[in-house]
Amino acid sequence: MRFPLKVLLAVMMLGLTTSCFEDRDDNVILASEINDFVWKGMNAVYLYKDNVPDLANDRFSSNQEYGNYLNSFSTPEELFESVIYQRETVDRFSWITDDYIALEQLFSGVFTTNGMEFSLFFAPNSNTEVIGIIRLVLPNSDADNNNLNRGDIFYAIDGNPLTENNLSDLLSQDTYTLNLGTFNDNGTPETTDDTIDPGTENITISKVPYTENPVFRTEIIDVGGENVGYLMYNGFNNEFETELNNAFGEFLSNNVQQLVIDLRYNPGGFISTTTFLASMITGQFNGQVFGKLIYNNDQQTNNTIFNFTNSISNGSSINSLNLNKVYVLTTGRSASASEGLINSLNPYIEVIQIGITTVGKTQASITIYDSPDLGRDGANPNHTYAMQPLVAIGVNKNDVAVPSSGLVPTIELAEYRFNYGVLGDINEPLLAAALADIQGTGRTFYPSQEPIKPIGDSDDFLPFVKGGMFADKLPKGVIKRLQFNQ
Repeated sequence: MRFPLKVLLAVMMLGLTTSCFEDRDDNVILASEINDFVWKGMNAVYLYKDNVPDLANDRFSSNQEYGNYLNSFSTPEELFESVIYQRETVDRFSWITDDYIALEQLFSGVFTTNGMEFSLFFAPNSNTEVIGIIRLVLPNSDADNNNLNRGDIFYAIDGNPLTENNLSDLLSQDTYTLNLGTFNDNGTPETTDDTIDPGTENITISKVPYTENPVFRTEIIDVGGENVGYLMYNGFNNEFETELNNAFGEFLSNNVQQLVIDLRYNPGGFISTTTFLASMITGQFNGQVFGKLIYNNDQQTNNTIFNFTNSISNGSSINSLNLNKVYVLTTGRSASASEGLINSLNPYIEVIQIGITTVGKTQASITIYDSPDLGRDGANPNHTYAMQPLVAIGVNKNDVAVPSSGLVPTIELAEYRFNYGVLGDINEPLLAAALADIQGTGRTFYPSQEPIKPIGDSDDFLPFVKGGMFADKLPKGVIKRLQFNQ
């Protein structure tokens, strides 16, 4: 899990403000009001509350004991981590931030970026030298305006060759110069002589505020006289539902009969938007259960059912294709709401998943603030801490959740780092596999070699974890100001 690097400095500069608790003898007990927010918020909504003894409703017998407990943690982050259930295996996704303004901007699609998303690998035949390979360039970003492309390789920053030890410092800069290189297999099928050859092109790019439209690319492809729609969709962002619906309007007007949804880099988003996308793909299941959110045992009255629908949030009619089959492209970066779309469509239509196994995140989270009801209104003006804890399990209509090991593809095909291909092009390997299956040519696709796991990623340099599955609003009445007995 990643946390903002500025957290500790901010705490040192801000200091921990305190609130007072009164016991029956009217003794004033001082405790960090931020720590109070952390414990009471997690006690109210955390999905795994029953698995964490320190979050039990009867954990404290007095205000004195509660105050001493809060004061035993030097930072809110320390307290937060202490109540996370099995961080490495179960809850890999909850986090806390000291800057909810930046968090809200990220969720709305606004973040600071140079527009280049990339993966980091060890250079061929090296365990010290590192290379970056661009996988996605955001439209009208600085990277796009400087003509960077998917598949471009950089081996150095500002003339400094990348290594595991310096990549964090070099890539965290707001402005830097990429030193580009090329992959050279030296004309042999063996990999032992593969190299990255330095080039002559050096490109300077800067990070600026950017608003990302998740509807990245659409195509209509003629396959044997049948129109196939292709949509690369990079986030279930409820601010761009109209753009998503318009894309399906284009598909509908062009009599699209087969559909490929590209979620290979989609880390998730809002469940309501996921439901809208499912309703655009189908249309024949209006009113039936698409998925469910199941909360902790104290919040069972807030369990939520999401039904297929015929309109998006603003009331516009959904452009539905009424399909009985859909192709979905995935990678190890497809997570949460992306997985929920596949899992919740499976009981209704045939889903052909192409790519590699997904992340394996079935839980939903929500932003909670230091306010009487944990909502944004009335948030404590003394600080900007907020939490994004897991609060519910997402399941399909049959109460089946996405396994923590991820969703295994129907057709397994990994992206090859030195031959990514052009997104939306019929020769791009994952899309080509879908089109071959649609044609029924019987062509079988296999990775040219075992996929190599990246050692880092551009998302590592964002202040927050990008993506997740989000409940749309906080259930009402979730928090109680606990009173402890003496």
